[in-house]
Amino acid sequence: MLGDPRVAKLASILVNHSCQVKKNDTVLISSSSELGKPLVIECFKEVLKAGGHPFVNVNIEETVNEFYSHAKKHQLEYTPKHKIYEAKSMDCYISIAAPHNKKALSMVDPEMAAVRGKALSKIRDIIVNEKRWVICNFPTNALAQEADMSLEEYKKFLYGATNIDWKKMDVFQKKLKKVLDKGSTVRIVGKDTDLTMSIKGRKGIKCVGERNMPDGEVFMSPIEDSAEGHIFYEMPAIYQGREVTGIRLEFKKGKVVKATADKNEKFLNTMLNTDKGARFLGELGVAVNYGIKKFTSDILFDEKIGGTIHLAVGKSYESAGGKNKSAIHWDMIKDLRQGGALYIDGKVIQKNGKFKI
Repeated sequence: MLGDPRVAKLASILVNHSCQVKKNDTVLISSSSELGKPLVIECFKEVLKAGGHPFVNVNIEETVNEFYSHAKKHQLEYTPKHKIYEAKSMDCYISIAAPHNKKALSMVDPEMAAVRGKALSKIRDIIVNEKRWVICNFPTNALAQEADMSLEEYKKFLYGATNIDWKKMDVFQKKLKKVLDKGSTVRIVGKDTDLTMSIKGRKGIKCVGERNMPDGEVFMSPIEDSAEGHIFYEMPAIYQGREVTGIRLEFKKGKVVKATADKNEKFLNTMLNTDKGARFLGELGVAVNYGIKKFTSDILFDEKIGGTIHLAVGKSYESAGGKNKSAIHWDMIKDLRQGGALYIDGKVIQKNGKFKI
């Protein structure tokens, strides 16, 4: 029986476009569960075709809950040395999310998760800042259910967002990047929102499927102490399996000084208290993928919805000139499609979700 040709096409994009695997590159292909096997195998083959050396890591999803159920303090704080060695040794990382259950971590103590996040942050830093990497979903019933779709509908949705002409996407992003790079002040206006920040001297980074798949944004790291004002997020923000809704943040001198939410407010503030950098912005992302229109409770897709922007509290990207350090990086999405606007130095560049550039 022949496999789904869409899987093979996605694998080719991940290996050849996203990671640009070349001869003798070492490539770790990891999946969050055995459900990602079809895409793992296709990526494995593509790496071999490119002359690279593929390695595979498939997790057993249930072990994560077992860890948090039984781990003692010294185990939570432990940083595995072999994972540091692995991170330094590999050239490329392909990470595939194929969950059985999207809520698997919903009962985990957030303080325990924060401690574990700190312990693993060195490994993530090596991968994110020094290596070529890409993350991608593989269609599972859990992801389809979370998106309120059948599995077949979700497959069509996913491949329709990933298996596209990324060169065409790049053309528009170059225009947007040029506008952002010349700008000094960003103002975001919308429902219960009026927030300004400085981007002076910072450069935008185009995202055309080289890190996230699907993709479609230009992001920057704001000046760390510059955010002033308030923002309301219409869309739920999900972190470590917890859904937080109705988030309202107030900023002064770059720092979140007040954070409220309609649901899981305690979890929100626990995460914001992870470390000193957790209450500062690490990222401003402007989404441009108009092929993604619906919120699916999956940040990989949701932060790319055309007509939205997202702000991440916590760690910034060194590649974008960011200096904020934190063990967390939590994206929160602001919908500008109904009554919202995005200004650069007083000039509107997007209104009601449509660009004016």
